[in-house]
Amino acid sequence: MEKVTGIGGFFFRSHDQAALRHWYSTHLGIDPTPTDYESPCWRSGGGATVFEPFAHDTGYFGAPQNQWMINFRVRDLDAVMAQLNAAGIEVSFEGDEPNGRFALLSDPEGNRIQLWQPIGNSAEMEEKP
Repeated sequence: MEKVTGIGGFFFRSHDQAALRHWYSTHLGIDPTPTDYESPCWRSGGGATVFEPFAHDTGYFGAPQNQWMINFRVRDLDAVMAQLNAAGIEVSFEGDEPNGRFALLSDPEGNRIQLWQPIGNSAEMEEKP
């Protein structure tokens, strides 16, 4: 059976597209989608991706109207949290788990973001260059 090879895009609604593109670029280093075919798209580092439905009544995504939460892998959770805090962005450390360290924040429109620093065996899930 042929399988998908990864996530090719993540699309969601926004009240202010330009402002949200700028926020993700400035604070998380995610380049905006190019407006031409010559410029490259943002490339995520190879590695594991968790694809998991949650219960419809979960409170983990923040506000009840939030239908999704994205998780970004990071190399150094403490450094990313320090950058976000320095920019005045509230981020909360969730803790250390057997598969990594986690933190939560929300973008300016209230969409929940989880940051994950893989450790232990989960670090082996990173794609080798």
